[in-house]
Amino acid sequence: MRIATWNVNSVRARQQRLVNWLKSAQPDVLCLQELKCTDADFPFDAVKEAGYFAAVHGQKTYNGVAILAKTEPTDVIRGLSDGVDDTHARFISATVNGIRVVSAYAPNGQQVDSPAYVYKLEWYRRLRNYLDTRHKPDDLVVMGGDWNIAPDPIDVYDVAQWEGQTLFTLRERDALQQVCAFGLTDAFRKLHPDVQKFSWWDYRMLMFPKNKGVRIDHLFLTAPLVPRLTACDVDREERKGQQPSDHAPVWLELKD
Repeated sequence: MRIATWNVNSVRARQQRLVNWLKSAQPDVLCLQELKCTDADFPFDAVKEAGYFAAVHGQKTYNGVAILAKTEPTDVIRGLSDGVDDTHARFISATVNGIRVVSAYAPNGQQVDSPAYVYKLEWYRRLRNYLDTRHKPDDLVVMGGDWNIAPDPIDVYDVAQWEGQTLFTLRERDALQQVCAFGLTDAFRKLHPDVQKFSWWDYRMLMFPKNKGVRIDHLFLTAPLVPRLTACDVDREERKGQQPSDHAPVWLELKD
């Protein structure tokens, strides 16, 4: 079973690239982030023609997440469902082939100690509460998303430059660690403990050709799925070409 995650950075602007990637990569499940469109404007027909069902939690202009799958997702939940008045479309979960799949678009945080940064840390606390409330560590769960946090020094191209910057502050990394402490394993780092690969590169200053990026797109899985993990990688090629997203897809494979 192949599960992937991709911040597509506007599904309408990247519709043909999305369809082409679905056809070439053939993931069983794809978690999408930053749709930047409402549910009504999502390209359901094009996705269906490519062979996929879609569960969507959209938002006009900003945010938006979806789960695409070859078999229809069931028991779809949109949002963290914790009673908090939060209009951001950042979280969707569904069951696909017996696995609970999450697509998450974590807040960016903007500037350290700004209201957006405080919201980001609180969102991570809410996410941990969601896991504690709805799951047990031995449930079959895969969480894919743009987490907007680089977990370790190896995940940024220049530690000295990134230290203390949003996406890499100690408080953010601790917030992600607190979520993972529920019982989640970083699929890429599990298989590649010493490999430096990135999933996001700024459009500016030739950052992609220079490979000056960060790894902020992750696939996390619960303990029962770790023995089934056979592969995980970043599709850097998809960051190339005309009008790419600034993120590359990340994928993993689970044996039956």
